[in-house]
Amino acid sequence: MFKLRTTPLYLQILLAMVIGALSGYLFLIAGFPTLVTDWIKPWGTIFIRLLKLIAVPLVFVSLLKGVSQMGDMARLTRLGLKTISTYIITTLFAVSLGMAMVSLIRPGSFLPGEKTAALNQEYQNNLNDKVQQAGVLKETGPLQFVVDIIPENLAMAATDNSKMLQIIFVALVAGIALIAIGKEKAAPLMPVVDATNTVILKIVDFIMLYAPVGVFALMAGMVTDFAGDTSIFASLGMYALTVVLTLGIIAILVYPLAVQLLAGYPGKDFLKGIFPIQLLAFSTSSSAATLPFTMEHSQKKLGISEETASFVFPVGATINMDGTSAYQAVSILFIAQLYGIDLSVAQLISILLLTVLASIGTPGVPGGSIVMTVMVLSSVGIPTEGLVIILGIDRPLDMLRTVVNVSGDVFVAKLMDKKT
Repeated sequence: MFKLRTTPLYLQILLAMVIGALSGYLFLIAGFPTLVTDWIKPWGTIFIRLLKLIAVPLVFVSLLKGVSQMGDMARLTRLGLKTISTYIITTLFAVSLGMAMVSLIRPGSFLPGEKTAALNQEYQNNLNDKVQQAGVLKETGPLQFVVDIIPENLAMAATDNSKMLQIIFVALVAGIALIAIGKEKAAPLMPVVDATNTVILKIVDFIMLYAPVGVFALMAGMVTDFAGDTSIFASLGMYALTVVLTLGIIAILVYPLAVQLLAGYPGKDFLKGIFPIQLLAFSTSSSAATLPFTMEHSQKKLGISEETASFVFPVGATINMDGTSAYQAVSILFIAQLYGIDLSVAQLISILLLTVLASIGTPGVPGGSIVMTVMVLSSVGIPTEGLVIILGIDRPLDMLRTVVNVSGDVFVAKLMDKKT
């Protein structure tokens, strides 16, 4: 007999996704879409808020613990440099693959010009705020994201999940300080850090018990929200196909093959181990919200050490966005194709570098890449108005690129665990 209590969490989440989508569709055709938006969807919002609630303390405490437990500066420097350099290499690969795929398939040639004009008018209001935000980013200069890493006020940074880089910076400084003062002086503080970390992980367990309910509500709400945009999906099919193929190659082929060749871990076992993480990432569209479960599950099912997980995952959730960077590359070149813009070699190199930098500064929350994409578009002279054309299908693609983001984090963590 089927017993929910003994069913693995990933199966509960998968069932919740299917039942949620079906329920949303049935309520829609029955003429009760407001029932979903008013009474079901809020429970999904609660789930997202619970995950975001625990993200900042989890990142701060786990990173503080991970750094302080390394014991010496040499090990910290070795792991840190290897992790960040590997993240940059994987991001460069993802961007290059995205640019190659969109140049090969050329999805921009499949979208009718009249549809472009209609969608531009329809979504212009939704884009205005994001364009203004991106304009501010551009006016402050290309190195503003470096300045923004240093918080003016730790308390203010802790209240905003989009400022995770600032939290990581403070945690790294505090962890390095604990190493610098020596084990004897740091000893009184370490039991407090360990106990706090244990409490936070237990809160994560409590939140994940609620995951099937939250995923059900999120999927039902998504079906209702996008019911009126079927024409957008049809018109942008080739663009969506390009994104899906690019992300699929990275997640299903590149990571398993690389982890087997570089870390000696079977690719099939890797895919099987990260599947529950991918499901949660798909349903939440937030690598930051998925972080607590990613850290816990990867240690239990993939054998990644606590020391590696405590350092690599918090950093990866902020600066390692392979899925986002690949998506941005496809989107930018797709818009250029729509407008008939022939990009020069210099512009293509600029897109490559800017997309990598933009992915580092992209917050790990749903839709966080939109603002950064506008910044890159503006920097290379591509009309930012073109972004309104793809906003209609951004949400489902956001779900897919989040899957690649978290898969990349686990891949790098497994690789670092092998090398350190």
